[in-house]
Amino acid sequence: MSHHLLVAGGGGPVIPNFGKPSACLKHNGWFCTDWLREHWSDILQPALVQHIQLTLIAVGIGFAISFALALVGFRFRWADPPLGVFSDFLYTIPSLALFQLLVPITGVTVTTVEVALTSYTFFVLYRNIVAGLEGVPDEVLESARGMGLTRVQTFLRVELPLAMPAILAGLRIATVSTISIATVAAFLIQDGLGAPIFDAIETPDLFKTELLAAGALAILLALTADGLLAAVQRALTPWSRLR
Repeated sequence: MSHHLLVAGGGGPVIPNFGKPSACLKHNGWFCTDWLREHWSDILQPALVQHIQLTLIAVGIGFAISFALALVGFRFRWADPPLGVFSDFLYTIPSLALFQLLVPITGVTVTTVEVALTSYTFFVLYRNIVAGLEGVPDEVLESARGMGLTRVQTFLRVELPLAMPAILAGLRIATVSTISIATVAAFLIQDGLGAPIFDAIETPDLFKTELLAAGALAILLALTADGLLAAVQRALTPWSRLR
């Protein structure tokens, strides 16, 4: 993750050598716009796209697995406590430690990162899905049965829609937390916004522009994802707004 380095005249800071440095780069300024313009397409944009891919894969797989496990825990109540404890246990493992545990199995690959990121989504998604399903009032279920709905119809038409606010709230939290944790993936692979962040940190005297730019993109990505999912939540659950 190292760059070629140059030392600014007069014993100034050591900064990455990205070509002829501007005055801002020579003094390792906090936000050098010329560096941003020059390296958006070859550093920041690819890292942003990779970060989005890492997040979508982890949250997508995590949601599918969590939903299936939540159905098991909701249908068979004896299975809920052990499944909940398992999701809690995975969430308590530090990300770097989990990477190290997975490397002997899946190697230094994107798969290792995705397995770790996916496991961290279980804690929020499983709990929220089960809580949403359990929060459906009994009288509503009795009314559905009185209308002659089958068990599957009751689940699809009544339980799942009423549980949707809690499910989508969990999805929002899981997505934002995955975007944050995914920056640590650069400890293992050169993918995502963590790569320029690690590069900036490893540069002598800390290359501020790259650090701030990549960090700001990660924050903006999290805020954008949360805003989009909030809009989806409002669109799918209009009754929750009226309530």
